[in-house]
Amino acid sequence: MPKALVVWVSQHKLCLLAEKAGPVLYLVSALHNLTRHVVYRGLTRAEDILCLFPENFHQNLKNLLTKIILENISAWRNEAQASQISLPRLVDMDWRVDIKTSSDSIVRMAVPTCLLQLKIQEDAALCGNNPVVSALTMELSKETLDTMLEGLGRIRDQLSAVANK
Repeated sequence: MPKALVVWVSQHKLCLLAEKAGPVLYLVSALHNLTRHVVYRGLTRAEDILCLFPENFHQNLKNLLTKIILENISAWRNEAQASQISLPRLVDMDWRVDIKTSSDSIVRMAVPTCLLQLKIQEDAALCGNNPVVSALTMELSKETLDTMLEGLGRIRDQLSAVANK
C-alpha cells in the first residue's frame, strides 16, 4: 500500500503518493527549508537567492526555483506573519491602594500595597471565535511596584527608540 505524504506549501496542499517517500520527503523538506530561509531573511533579490544553491546545482533548475520563490515570497511572508502565535493582549487594567489595618504581625500593619488587576485576552487564533478573557490579580509592595515601573519605563524608552528609527 502506498504511503501518503501530505505537505502544506503556502495555501496549496500538495499530496504525493509514493512507495518510498524518502527521496521525495528529502526534496520537499529541502525546498521547505530554502523557502523558510528566504522568507525569514527577507531576501528579495535573485542574486541573494541564487548564492544559496551549491555551485554544482543545475543552472536552469536554480533559475526556475529562484523565479518561483520571488513570485511567491510576498504571499508567503504575509501568510507567515498571519499564522504567528501572539502573546495574550491586555484588555483592561484596574488598580487600587490598600492599607492593611489588621494582621498577625505588627510589622505588616499600616503598610500600603497596590492591588493590580489585569484583564487579559488570549490569542484569538488559539481560542477560535470566542476569545477567552481572564483576570489576573497581583498584590505589589512599594518596592515591587517601583521595580516594575522602572522596567516598564525602560521598555517604553526602547520602543520609542525603535519607533524613531
